[in-house]
Amino acid sequence: MGVFTFVVKNSGGEWKAKQHEGELEACAPSSYELQRKLVQAALSSDSSGGVQSSYSPVTPSSAVFQVIIGGGGDGGAFVSGGAAATPAGGAAAAAEAPPAEEKKEEKEESDDDMGFSLFD
Repeated sequence: MGVFTFVVKNSGGEWKAKQHEGELEACAPSSYELQRKLVQAALSSDSSGGVQSSYSPVTPSSAVFQVIIGGGGDGGAFVSGGAAATPAGGAAAAAEAPPAEEKKEEKEESDDDMGFSLFD
C-alpha cells in the first residue's frame, strides 16, 4: 500500500503540487486537472491496487491532496473527495474508523395517548 501526500498551492492562476517527503511534483491550470495528474503520477510509482484520493482545501488557494494506492479489499478503483486529510505518516490512522454512534430507539406516540379518537 502506498500513501502519497501532496501540498497544493495556487499561484498566479496555476495550481502546483509537491509531494510531502517525496520527489513527485505536478502543475495544471485547475485543481481538478492537478488532482488527475497527481493520481497518475502516484500510480506510475506504485500500481499495486485500487486508488482512493482525498482533497482537503485549507484556504481558497491551498490544499492537501492524498492518494492511497492498494489496501482496498477487492482492489476496485474508486475516487472520493472532501474527506479530512490524515496527519503526515498517518497511514495507520487513515485505516482506523471512528467508533459508531449508538442510536436510541424513539417510541412512536399512539392515538390512544390523546384520550380521544379522530373517528368518533
